[in-house]
Amino acid sequence: MNYVMEAITGAFRLILSLDPEVFTVTLLSLRVAVSATCVAALLGIPLAYVVATREFRGKGTLITVFNTLMALPTVVVGLFCYSFLSRKGPLGFMDLLFTPTGIIIGDVILAFPLIVGLTVAAVHSVDPRAHATAVSLGASRRQASMTVLREARFGLMAALFNGFGRVVAEVGSAMMLGGNIRGYTRTITTAIALETSKGEFAFAMALGIILLTVALAVNLLFRRFQAAAR
Repeated sequence: MNYVMEAITGAFRLILSLDPEVFTVTLLSLRVAVSATCVAALLGIPLAYVVATREFRGKGTLITVFNTLMALPTVVVGLFCYSFLSRKGPLGFMDLLFTPTGIIIGDVILAFPLIVGLTVAAVHSVDPRAHATAVSLGASRRQASMTVLREARFGLMAALFNGFGRVVAEVGSAMMLGGNIRGYTRTITTAIALETSKGEFAFAMALGIILLTVALAVNLLFRRFQAAAR
């Protein structure tokens, strides 16, 4: 039990002393997670809106596929992307393997179906009369679409925050695509896995505390946005 208390004490010491390596890892993780979430949102929200508001053959099957992909294992994504980004892969010439960009690509694939699935559900929950009312008042197609998305804002925020939470805490894809290179591609989760295996419990505990703090901050921010939107 003593080593646990020592690890916790050492963790807070590293955090409070603003240890450079701890915060380098943290900042990289946040940059990668925010970038991946933004890209996934830019690609996913328009697609989700079209899927939710249009009727076409195979719509139910497509929604089921996206809902299934929400639970896509991170190591499967890592394996898939690794095969494409490696030297022998079709995208090997881009030299993206073992780079932050490579991690972002994997994270986008992880966040994309989650954002699409939750956005589709959010748009479906909006009263169908909202779009018709906006059009009858002279709104353009784009303005009417924005009205619907505004009505679904709580669901959209949930999609974005859940997408961020999905990628900031994943380890399998980041390990495979980033290589866990110190000072370059080492994220919070991959560093925790490495430092724990090395017996550096204080360092791993510090990163764990920071990760939990980020998760708490995201949830508090979500509630703040909900309250403000009302």
